[in-house]
Amino acid sequence: MLARVVRLGVLGVVLALLLTGCGHSNHKAAAKKPAGPLPPTQHFRSRPDLKPPPVNVLSDPGATAPGSVFLAPKMKVLQAGPMILDGKGQVVWFKPLDTHGVSDFRVQRYRGKPVLTWWRGQAPMGVGTGRYVIYDDTYHEIAQVRAGHGYSGDIHEFKITAQNTALFPVYHQLPVDLTSVGGPRDGRIFDGIFQEVDIPSGRVLFEWHSWPAVDLKESYAPPPKAAKGKKAPPDDYFHINSIDVEPNGNFLVSARNTHAVYEIDRKTGRILWRLGGKKSDFKMGPGTNFAWQHDARRQPDGTITIFDNGAAPPVEKFSRVLVLRVDEKSKRATLVRSYRHPKRLLAPFEGNAQFLGDGHVFVGWGAIPYFTEFDASGRVVFDASYGKGRARITGANQDADSYRAYRFVWHGHPTDRPAVALQGDKIYVSWNGATDVFGWHLVVDGKPWPKFVVKRGFETSFLVP
Repeated sequence: MLARVVRLGVLGVVLALLLTGCGHSNHKAAAKKPAGPLPPTQHFRSRPDLKPPPVNVLSDPGATAPGSVFLAPKMKVLQAGPMILDGKGQVVWFKPLDTHGVSDFRVQRYRGKPVLTWWRGQAPMGVGTGRYVIYDDTYHEIAQVRAGHGYSGDIHEFKITAQNTALFPVYHQLPVDLTSVGGPRDGRIFDGIFQEVDIPSGRVLFEWHSWPAVDLKESYAPPPKAAKGKKAPPDDYFHINSIDVEPNGNFLVSARNTHAVYEIDRKTGRILWRLGGKKSDFKMGPGTNFAWQHDARRQPDGTITIFDNGAAPPVEKFSRVLVLRVDEKSKRATLVRSYRHPKRLLAPFEGNAQFLGDGHVFVGWGAIPYFTEFDASGRVVFDASYGKGRARITGANQDADSYRAYRFVWHGHPTDRPAVALQGDKIYVSWNGATDVFGWHLVVDGKPWPKFVVKRGFETSFLVP
């Protein structure tokens, strides 16, 4: 039986697919599951090779900001990779990768066009070695970015600037005497580095090092102890986890283990000020202190926003998003607003807050597999979990997490054909990454089937006429 499936949407493409036997797909079946218990996954008859973690929308979606949700689930999920979801938590695009090292998946602009970007590599001990990839709207790789000077790019940040340069961190081991902080004389540290690199040429335009600019005694993280008969791991005293460009061209850097945010002079590399931590240049007003934080950003109104983990080890009862007014003349920091999850989630690591143009805030809770959207009044208008979605978990029993979560408007136009499977008296059809599909028509032996089938989630099914 020859069936033509018509895609109704922006492109209006007509594709012919042959349905034979008990089913047909353009994609290979998934490999056998490894032994041992696994977290739940989604299954699609037209794409048996895709097994993303399930997503559970926990609240009736309110008036959310426009756009899709972007995650990069990893850890113990059967498959890891960048994933786009619609407003109901249904998969739009999923790319399973052969490594669980995927992070910071989002939409950015490169050479004037929207692109997909993420980091890919390995991240033992929370420190990454890898590269950054850029995909176009057809889901093809158009560029890779690697660290310069013999380094390897870290997991925590990949930001494309308006000048088509890339900002990202690097962790590099150095031998350092740690006796001043109770460690060994022949100790090691992770030097927190960030680079700005010209994407087309790979040329390093700027490079900054935390050591020796930031003293070991600024850290709240004690040097790790050595296991019996082994050398102690490097002291991650700084732990750089976000880099942003200020309106004045300087850099805003977050260091988790010093509980501080730094402004770095672009011309000299000098630290202009510290916000928070043991050597804060600002008087911290009520509610402004933060600990083990992530994702420090300068907003268009001049405020600085921070994802305040407050955990690992816990110093707060819940994680929160802070909006701080920072007066650089009077050297005072004031709390403008804060956001917390209704379940008072406490994320021991990871997390981010994306401030959208309409006053909404989209929050990824990092190690806690939740993502939430607040409206301009602070009301929750969207809340979802993925994997098993435990509200209070530790790394020991965690089944899935995403370093960050975002919401972006995205239009994807895959160049591969829709996937179709025939099982019994049903046809199953999907098109991984196609964002503008509204529904499907079926044409059998040159004759159109009168019923129009509205697209339902990632995969739509209908009875064979």
